[in-house]
Amino acid sequence: MRTRLAIKIHAFLERRFPERRVFLKSDSDTRFIRLRPETQLMAFAGASALVAWTIVATAILLMDSIGSGNFREQARRDQATYQDRLNALSQERDARAEEALAAQERFNAALAQVSAMQSELLNSEIRRSELETGIEVVQTTLRTAMKERETARATLAQMQLEAESDDAQKLASAAPAQMDLIADALSRTAAERDQIIADAQSALEARDELELEIALMREQNEQIFRQLEEAMAISVEPLDKMFRSAGMPTDRIIEQVRRGYSGVGGPLTPLSFSTRGEEASPDEIRANRLLQQMDQLNLYRMAAQKAPFASPVRAAVRYTSGFGTRRDPKTGGRRMHNGSDFAGAHGTDIFATADGVVTHAGWQSGFGRLVKIKHEFGIETLYAHNTSIRVKVGQRVSRGDHIADMGSTGRSTGTHLHYEVRVNGKPVNPMTYIKAARDVF
Repeated sequence: MRTRLAIKIHAFLERRFPERRVFLKSDSDTRFIRLRPETQLMAFAGASALVAWTIVATAILLMDSIGSGNFREQARRDQATYQDRLNALSQERDARAEEALAAQERFNAALAQVSAMQSELLNSEIRRSELETGIEVVQTTLRTAMKERETARATLAQMQLEAESDDAQKLASAAPAQMDLIADALSRTAAERDQIIADAQSALEARDELELEIALMREQNEQIFRQLEEAMAISVEPLDKMFRSAGMPTDRIIEQVRRGYSGVGGPLTPLSFSTRGEEASPDEIRANRLLQQMDQLNLYRMAAQKAPFASPVRAAVRYTSGFGTRRDPKTGGRRMHNGSDFAGAHGTDIFATADGVVTHAGWQSGFGRLVKIKHEFGIETLYAHNTSIRVKVGQRVSRGDHIADMGSTGRSTGTHLHYEVRVNGKPVNPMTYIKAARDVF
């Protein structure tokens, strides 16, 4: 039996969904399908659910379409921003390169000025030595003149005493010719005395002038020494910092360069102004210390020319990958990247970063067309993925020589230069050397 609740529900459905019959008539028969209220309710619910699902699905598709459009627009904006940033970085790098060239020119000008001041210092020391010798001669002449003047004065006094005596008067009355001779001798002696006094006064004046000239020369030498010492401090300290920033021990590097250039002589030979075994003067010690600093500066410059303190490219390029681990696009794993990648136009010139000898110039698996250069201090540089090579094995190259053209040979996804620096066979970060040189040059 139906419960009262079921009867009420059925009555409610009868009012909302009255029972309907669908008649199906054929030639010989007539049938009908009875649609009960419950059936109509289920059909209505199913249709409503279908319509609702259609609306929701349509809304989701529209939102996805709008969202994907916004995402593509955002991606385009991000790409434009990234490109603008890369262009700004390229311009900044070019500006830094121009500043480095200007700094190099200023450094060369300062070095030329140091050489000129060194020559002037040597000439000043020679002139000072000559003036000191001249003063010694003048002083000796002055002492001799003073002694002769005193002797002449004593002789004149003695002769005057003899002339005043009575015996001299008798002798004069008896021998007037002898008195004339004595008078002439006295006159000559007085003239010689006056001349000696005048020579002594001239010698004193010459001595005063020489002492003034020596004082002025000492002041000038002091100024030259001070300028040279300041120039040495400004020049040597940045080079020492550059080598230490690159992890290169300066003492060992300088000693190795000195052994390679062990000849002596020339303007950097230590000064010696005395041949009598005397101790060196303060100016001589100071000059020798400056010469040692100049020699050290020259050794630093030689060492800097032999180490890869330069960029292998000078054109506008993008720094696309650095030294360290990175994701392999083929395997998806992590692997070590032993160099730095610079992306640029096909055929961009590639330059040697230091003096050295080419040990490899040809194809190598993975690297494509590869150039290897061996440098001093156990350093080796590699330039990979080139489209063409401009050097041969055994060829000696200098920093800035054109050695290859940028390409995409070997295991490469686009035109770029793979640049490596190896110290005693172990890869190190090339940017350490490039940045160290950028702060100095």
